[in-house]
Amino acid sequence: MASTGQVIRCKAAVAWEAGKPLVIEEVEVAPPQAMEVRLKILVTSLCHSDVCFWEAKGQTPLFPRIFGHEAAGIVESVGEGVTDLEPGDHVLPVFTGECKECRHCKSEESNMCDLLRVNADRGVMLSDGNSRFSIRGQPIYHFVGTSTFSEYTVVHVGCLVKINPAAPLDKVCLLSCGISTGLGATLNVAKPKAGSTVAIFGLGAVGLAAAEGARISGASRIIGVDLYSSRFNEAKKFGVTEFVNPNDYDKPVHEVIAEMTDGGVDRSVECTGSISAMISAFECVHDGWGVAVLVGVPSKDDSFKTHPVNFLSERTLKGTFFGNYKPRTDLPSVVEKYMNKELELEKFISHEVPFSEINKAFEYMLARASLRCIIRMGE
Repeated sequence: MASTGQVIRCKAAVAWEAGKPLVIEEVEVAPPQAMEVRLKILVTSLCHSDVCFWEAKGQTPLFPRIFGHEAAGIVESVGEGVTDLEPGDHVLPVFTGECKECRHCKSEESNMCDLLRVNADRGVMLSDGNSRFSIRGQPIYHFVGTSTFSEYTVVHVGCLVKINPAAPLDKVCLLSCGISTGLGATLNVAKPKAGSTVAIFGLGAVGLAAAEGARISGASRIIGVDLYSSRFNEAKKFGVTEFVNPNDYDKPVHEVIAEMTDGGVDRSVECTGSISAMISAFECVHDGWGVAVLVGVPSKDDSFKTHPVNFLSERTLKGTFFGNYKPRTDLPSVVEKYMNKELELEKFISHEVPFSEINKAFEYMLARASLRCIIRMGE
């Protein structure tokens, strides 16, 4: 391509300060270095993690920065050493990677790559410690190695998933973060059997993806637990059959669920980050075989407390990272689940905006009005 090896000037949504509206700027995007790929982002979406780090409440503030990590695009050029991608390939950038060489990548039990594990505090590329973005000579920080709120971005090859070019990018972009996290938490970690009972704590996009996994698994009852009763109607689309708002009861929610299910659910998936929800998710599963899976990210000073008898009575507590999916190895098959109509993605999309109106996506999420807002870069 004519742009190979050249600096590309394009539009990007830059966060100059915490909590301030993003500004559409012309940025310079340097060519990819060793083991890097420059890609053209066609669609991106807003994930709650972007909002958390943009607000910088409890996170390390790092500005100016280009956020965005849930997206899809096409390879523009590749750096030295990149052999499994070429210009024109359709890819999903992912906030965590798979080097395929470390102990974690070689293990069948882990997806937590030593080299490319998510690091939200790092705003530069691994190869040389520099940013590939700049404005009039001023470096602009990256976000989790992806920075998809830019028409072009540079990503380590280990964080790019080559996918079926027939897959609609404005749908499968959702699989690069939240939807895969919730879906995999159920399918890969909780593993409910057909006919089982499942409780989902938190009915945001990740929780609804976990419910989608329970639906795909053939669960007979899917109990949604959330503090916002208004979410139940939407949750029905994802297979949720019953709804519990803990605020509606004078007793702990795990006791409510145990009474509803003759001793507890077979599986539970927690998608809130709330310590009380995590404890309830564990304590609401049935003794003897119940499995609880934690997905939500707690505050750094939180601690988890439960009585040891809950373990002695043969309940199991698990955690998961990105749904236990190895990005490069596993996500292509998740894309095929969508292509084969086993997985429904359209119902996660509540809003769409052109790139020029990206701040509307933030407004929708802050108002709890959206699941996922698709942002079309060329509009």
